[in-house]
Amino acid sequence: MNRRLENKVALVTGAGSGLGAATATRFAEEGAYVFLTDINPDSVASVAEAIRAAGGEATARRQDVTDEAEWDSLMQEIISAKGHLDVLVNNAGIVITGSVESASLADWRKTQAVNMEAVFMGTRAGISVMKNSGGSIINISSIEGIIGDALTAAYNASKGGVRIFTKSAALHCAQEDYNIRVNSVHPGYILTPMVTEGIGNLPPEVAAEMHANLARDIPLKTMGEPLDIANGCLFLASQESKYITGTELVIDGGYTCR
Repeated sequence: MNRRLENKVALVTGAGSGLGAATATRFAEEGAYVFLTDINPDSVASVAEAIRAAGGEATARRQDVTDEAEWDSLMQEIISAKGHLDVLVNNAGIVITGSVESASLADWRKTQAVNMEAVFMGTRAGISVMKNSGGSIINISSIEGIIGDALTAAYNASKGGVRIFTKSAALHCAQEDYNIRVNSVHPGYILTPMVTEGIGNLPPEVAAEMHANLARDIPLKTMGEPLDIANGCLFLASQESKYITGTELVIDGGYTCR
């Protein structure tokens, strides 16, 4: 039996660690040739090497997702090397804490550039090379694109923008008969290296309180793992989701049910 992404070519941004690394690895396990990009060339090269060591196929490249010209050159590289692109995961993102009063305009604009404008450019670039052959575009939003958080005003705005932009792009592709599905994924609290390191740097009593609060607020009583998000992306990348577009896949242990 064929693997779920056999003969598919995928691109995952922000693949040097966390959700992006897990998703790229999962795609490769299911037969995809994966292009991995990240602002950190060493980290993304390490992930690609691990994929190849496990028998998968991967190419790593440094990419600044806020640079429009780099999107154009990346698409040219992929098409030149493989002839097609079937799956794009716009995963690269940042978090800069700050309320509506404390956030600086510079931090606001940086957040929108990475989290929102790059998703627009990536989706547009993906459509340009997929529209004659079809494909799946997956935009990583967050539960904070659905609910608010007083201390992440810019992040909330960017991820909310990804959520509704995804629907617009999905409608456009459907109306143009491109056979491109565009969906958003909304992770909750996930144990990525950034989160684990952040909690580890807290005073023990503060970390313990945070774990207790999460156990109380997440119905499944535990934080998720990057693989949980990767498996959701795999579903949206595969033909199993062929009748799904413009939707929101929330993976949060039930956090937003209340």
